[in-house]
Amino acid sequence: MPQIPKDPVMLLSFINTKLRDCDSSLEELCASLDISQPQLTEKLQAIGYTYQKETNQFQ
Repeated sequence: MPQIPKDPVMLLSFINTKLRDCDSSLEELCASLDISQPQLTEKLQAIGYTYQKETNQFQ
């Protein structure tokens, strides 16, 4: 399992890349990385990004 970045901006880039290249949904990504969806969403909301299901990325 890849190490998940702790820095929120690096985390954003990592997550959006995984969503684009590997996972078809946020639920699938969280399951594949064994991470909490609410915690991930909260971390990225703290820097102004929310998950957009239509585009499958945080914007």
